[in-house]
Amino acid sequence: MAQPAGDLARPGAADFLKLLAPYPGRAEMACRVALICALTVWVTSAYGTPEAAISAYVVFFLNQPDRVLSVVQGLAMLVLVTLVVVLITVVALFALDDPVWRVACIAGLSLALLFVTSASKLRPVGAIVAMIVGFTLDELGNVPFGEAATRALLYSWVMVAIPIGVSICVNMALAPSPRRLAGRELAKRLRLAARSLAEPEATHDALGACLRQGDAQISSWLALSAVDGSSARADIAPLRQAVSSTLAILVAADLAAREPSSQLPTSFVMPIIDTLENMARMLEAGGYPVDIELNLPAATKLTPIARVVAEELQRAITRFAVAETDVKTGAETSPPPDNRGGFFLPDAFTNPDHIRYALKTTAAALFCYLLYLQLNWPGIHTCFITVYMVSLGTTAETVEKMTLRIAGCLAGALLGTAAIVFVIPAMTSVVGLMGIVFLGALLAAWIAFGSPRISYAGFQIALVFFMCVIQGAAPGFDLTVARDRTIGILIGNVVVYLIFTRVWPVSVAERVDTTLISLQHQWERLSALANSAARRAQASSAMAQRGALEQDLALMHYEPSWVHPGPQWIAERRGVLAKLSALEGPIFLFAERRPGDAAIGVWLRRIMGNPPQQPAETSAITALQPLADTNAAIGDTRAALLHLGDARRAERRGEGLHDPCSGLILHSHWRPWSWRVWPAAPRRP
Repeated sequence: MAQPAGDLARPGAADFLKLLAPYPGRAEMACRVALICALTVWVTSAYGTPEAAISAYVVFFLNQPDRVLSVVQGLAMLVLVTLVVVLITVVALFALDDPVWRVACIAGLSLALLFVTSASKLRPVGAIVAMIVGFTLDELGNVPFGEAATRALLYSWVMVAIPIGVSICVNMALAPSPRRLAGRELAKRLRLAARSLAEPEATHDALGACLRQGDAQISSWLALSAVDGSSARADIAPLRQAVSSTLAILVAADLAAREPSSQLPTSFVMPIIDTLENMARMLEAGGYPVDIELNLPAATKLTPIARVVAEELQRAITRFAVAETDVKTGAETSPPPDNRGGFFLPDAFTNPDHIRYALKTTAAALFCYLLYLQLNWPGIHTCFITVYMVSLGTTAETVEKMTLRIAGCLAGALLGTAAIVFVIPAMTSVVGLMGIVFLGALLAAWIAFGSPRISYAGFQIALVFFMCVIQGAAPGFDLTVARDRTIGILIGNVVVYLIFTRVWPVSVAERVDTTLISLQHQWERLSALANSAARRAQASSAMAQRGALEQDLALMHYEPSWVHPGPQWIAERRGVLAKLSALEGPIFLFAERRPGDAAIGVWLRRIMGNPPQQPAETSAITALQPLADTNAAIGDTRAALLHLGDARRAERRGEGLHDPCSGLILHSHWRPWSWRVWPAAPRRP
């Protein structure tokens, strides 16, 4: 039986094997990152720059699947590091000789940078910047005179500039173009749709996972392909239409795979599979198919739902790259622009969680900082770094990241120690060190650039492994390095866990309810859009948001019992999400066939626990009104889609959901406003 939506536990041994499975481009990405790490070690060894392990680790933050974003990200990082060095230089003038002022500056800058990290779009890199500023100020306090401090600041800039320069050179030479990646992803999706028509059971999970990914990454690649010249500007509109058509093909194939009454006979399936395979080959070759002909048998003997699936597949395939045009102007239409807002989030200065996050992280970092100072044990300085790397906005995300960091830390320390004991003593030159770094980076990159559920473990493996085996400009054999840094990472994780689960703990619960309501509004807006490309873009965004909701519900397994809202609450949200998931296909086809129909809004309001807004909307569901259509076929199609949607909703209405935490069978009676009441409930101290 399929797992309920959102009922995702922590990955076990079997899950890890699936998450480590290869996919197109994974080996290429891992090898490229490993090569850049090895070349970075060669350059740092040649010039004798300090902290070569950090230089190699920075590579993991600079690289993306395509060459354009990798180069742009590297240049942006170089500018950011330059600004950070200037900031540290100014602050060091006042705090270099006074330990009290130095700690005060570390605390003040950490609070400011972490608040901006939580409340703005600086989130991906803000915590890293705060860590660099604090750690550099601490290191400057140990230098004997001003000239040494200046040299240390310059070396800190060079420490990041070397991997950036190597990354840019390698990516320009070896990284694939955005157009190639977009074509490869579209080809993969078309082949998956073809396979699902032939083997519905075997592709059930893969097809659902593909729909949850959304189209944002492909659209981004297409935009970048116009920047680097891998796509002509005249090809962008047809390629965007190809993305839109691929979504329609996937949804129709998913419905045919999940619904027995919509499965197509072999006489329909074989021509569709052959056509999709030919289209996939064209996309992989760098082109896109036009003037597609798909001759299917007469659909009169098919069930109404199967006829809808066949017609949707035929329309999406034959108009695969035919951009929709405006009836009045004749110009090509495109989805509405994505308004992402300004730099700060809408609740940046009203939500207290932002300043609380900054206070908690800064307190944890200062505790670790003062701890290793008082113990006079600089080898465990990684506890200070760890705090910034694992602290996130919610308790669940922090604990999940901490778990992955500990697992990756132990694995990296084990590999690094084994290399020091058995491999490095036999090395006589930097070439051997480059080889061992390449192999370690290859393993870490394979994990880091795979599934988000385990990717951070790969980053941690790389960090600890590099710190163990890269101990200077030549191979080193000091085992205390691996011991001290591993102990420091474990201390940092324990401190973060205690603070983030006991002081102002933030559950994922509020975000789940807010996103559920947003998801309802996205599907409601779908039926009001007259433009097909805009409708499909909206549907893709909603499906991706549903995938994010599933991950948020899965994260609740990481929350302590006194933080998460309880099994009843979780089961209710799973029930609502399962109903929305079951209706995605019918809603999409309904909006494609009958834009503006009131049935979609009625479905959604009933799922979310709200009654229909008008009596006419109720009759739209109950009476079906097949005779209101002048075309009998349209009436049959509408009635069939209404019946399918009602049947799927009825299947979920009284379905008991098993909660793995309590072993209870719970039923869903969700109300969207309940999260406002829940935080006031008593919690265990």
